[in-house]
Amino acid sequence: MSVLVDRLVVQVLNLEVRLLACHARIDALTDDEGLHDLRIAVRRLRSLLRPLRGLPGVEQLELAAAEVGRLTTPIRDREVLAAYLHRQGHHGAATRRTAQLAEDYWKVARSTELKHLLDVLDAFPRFLRAAEHQGLLKGLQKRIEKRLARQWQALDEALHAPGHDRHRLRLLIKRVRYAAEAYPELDRLPPPALPRLKAAQEALGDWHDCWQWLLQAETQADLQPCVNGWRRTMADAEGKSDRMLEKLSNRCFS
Repeated sequence: MSVLVDRLVVQVLNLEVRLLACHARIDALTDDEGLHDLRIAVRRLRSLLRPLRGLPGVEQLELAAAEVGRLTTPIRDREVLAAYLHRQGHHGAATRRTAQLAEDYWKVARSTELKHLLDVLDAFPRFLRAAEHQGLLKGLQKRIEKRLARQWQALDEALHAPGHDRHRLRLLIKRVRYAAEAYPELDRLPPPALPRLKAAQEALGDWHDCWQWLLQAETQADLQPCVNGWRRTMADAEGKSDRMLEKLSNRCFS
């Protein structure tokens, strides 16, 4: 058991170091990938925590990570849209969406949400060690394996449901994929699963971007020149995602 707990502590400490580095990059405005890398680190932390629910300190840390996710999501969405607009030559529309990014980064770096997450994360290894010494982590490996299996089962059921919900499938695929990356020694994925999960997630991500942008275009006039292109891209992404989902269903769950 101590080996598994040691691995968890190492992962938590590594994620803490990554978050501190991203915090410093965002605060100093050293590059335009700091926020994205921060969100990746938070996502990895949440994937690590999900199978540990019920253990001391997990709920508080999950809530703190979720708050940082909610704080940064609209900023990241504007970053992605602005980058697309620049690539398509719509520089005015892109600049309008990046004009306040520096201020947004500063607010994230100094936010109570991020400070709270870092404080709770710093204390979490001590919670794990205390729980281990109190005998609260008995059966932890089986517990994690069961929860990983339930995530696979939920995805399998969603893939085979008639008229599948792309929004829900995208979420379930992300959960399964990131959990497998967090617990590679415990997850029993078939060999082709990870690349197929990644391909399906990317296709669903393209579809989701277009879906979001088309909604914004209904109220933001400067996005109108992109609408026809987004509709075509969305249709292509729907077809590609359906093919990827079929491969995932047939070859990883059959």
